[in-house]
Amino acid sequence: MTQGNAMANVAPMAEITIRELRFADDGTVPNNPDLSVVLMRGALGNGAAPRAVTALLEANGWGGSWVWQVFPYHHYHPNAHEVLAVATGEARLMLGGPAGEEVPVAAGDVIVIPPGIGHCQITASGDFQICGAYPPGQEEYDTVRAEAPHDGAVRDRIAAVPRPGTDPIYGRDGPLPKAWGAIPEG
Repeated sequence: MTQGNAMANVAPMAEITIRELRFADDGTVPNNPDLSVVLMRGALGNGAAPRAVTALLEANGWGGSWVWQVFPYHHYHPNAHEVLAVATGEARLMLGGPAGEEVPVAAGDVIVIPPGIGHCQITASGDFQICGAYPPGQEEYDTVRAEAPHDGAVRDRIAAVPRPGTDPIYGRDGPLPKAWGAIPEG
C-alpha cells in the first residue's frame, strides 16, 4: 500500500519472514496465554521515514501513533495491542519479560505485541527510531512496569481486550489474522 511519498513502501508478503513467539507467565510479566507476538522481518523493506510509517499504520486503522524508542525497562500493556515498526536503525529488544527472548530488530521489521507481553529495549544504534500505534479504542493504554508479582485481575484485563480489525501493515489480508485466527468484521 503506497500513496506517493506519503506512506511507507510495503514488501510483498511472499518476500517477508514471519515468526511467532510465545511466552509463559513468569509471575511479574503475565504475557499472553492466547496470542503470539508476530514478528514480520522486512515488512517495510529497509525502513522508511517515520512520518511515512505512521501514515501507513493510521491508514490501516492503527492510531495513537508515536515515534521514539522502546522503554529501557521491562513493561507491558494490559489493555492494548501494540505495533512497533522499525523506521531506521537497529536495536536489541527483550520480549516476554526478563526470562523471555532477546530479539534483534532492524529498519523494516515490524512487531505486533498482544496485551500482557513484556518488552524492553536493551541496546540501540544512534539512528534507531521505532513507530508505535494501537487499534481503535486502545490508544489510551496503560503501561505496567514488571517489578512486582501481578494478580489474576491483570490476566482478566488482558483476556478482555478485543482483537484488532486489521493487520497494521497489510490491512485485512495481512498475516495477523492468520496468526491470531479470524479478526472481527468491521
